[in-house]
Amino acid sequence: MRKRWFAPLLTAAAVATAALAAPAASAQTYKMAYALSANSHYGAGGNAFAQSLEQASQGKYKVEQFPNSALGGEREVIEGLQIGTIDLAIVSTGATLNFVPETGVFDIPFLLRDLDHARKVLDSRIGQDMLAKFDGRGLVALAWGEQGFRHLTNNVRPVATPADAKGLKIRTTENPVHITAFRQIGILPTPMAWPEVATALQQGTIDGQENPLSVITSAKLSQVQKHLSLSAHVYAPALVLVSASVYERLSDADKAAFRQAGEQAAQAMRAFVDDIEKTGVEQLKAEGMQVTEVDRKAFQEAVAPVYPQYYKRYDRKLIEAIQAE
Repeated sequence: MRKRWFAPLLTAAAVATAALAAPAASAQTYKMAYALSANSHYGAGGNAFAQSLEQASQGKYKVEQFPNSALGGEREVIEGLQIGTIDLAIVSTGATLNFVPETGVFDIPFLLRDLDHARKVLDSRIGQDMLAKFDGRGLVALAWGEQGFRHLTNNVRPVATPADAKGLKIRTTENPVHITAFRQIGILPTPMAWPEVATALQQGTIDGQENPLSVITSAKLSQVQKHLSLSAHVYAPALVLVSASVYERLSDADKAAFRQAGEQAAQAMRAFVDDIEKTGVEQLKAEGMQVTEVDRKAFQEAVAPVYPQYYKRYDRKLIEAIQAE
């Protein structure tokens, strides 16, 4: 009799002990890639995304960040998203042109007046409709991030007018919108992957580059560049992307959590840019760079002749709607 009731107790105890000893289900970890350092605006966005997603999912989802192009250049990263070897990324529109050409409209020089105007456009129906164009390309665009307005740096001379810029060999992204404008000015644009830029500047293969203050400061370009010209020639958005193969497997609640995390990343990048716009120039001066104010109107007039080419590439009504926003 005793054996009959004692055996089930032993079995139940063994099951309970095994359950206690079994490890808890591990969190799903997603890989996020970006080209810049962890202390950049991309890093700020990555941290905000990771914190938001982990909190919203109650620890079910975690994000492992791979800064400094650890998983490849931006084009390789986007291809990785498409085939599912990379889960998440923060990238520039210079890279998305090859996948969603319409995003290049925001790269037209002097199209966006200031940060307030740029953010208003991206948050409007215009910007949100553009995000939807990533659907069906193996990509989901969660939100618009930000880098700020791009400025010119070089090692040859101060640049205050378009004439000063002529003949300078300047690294650009593989962005035909930028390249067309630079050629019109007389700059010699040199498309180059970001991981190669610092070495090319040190070796004198190129004279300079152009990027927002957020990049110039975080990448410590003051160590390899003498002159900064505050040209603000084009606004540089960024994008928070997720692989469609990841996103499509999520529940509706988890999709909402990913989108919320994307918005948090975007806000963190904007806050970073706001801060660096206030402090970045003085920081770069302290680090030894010579800073030059430019004749912005002269640069606008210099690139005006290429606008008809932009009207052929993009809908003129869209360009004018952005200007009027």
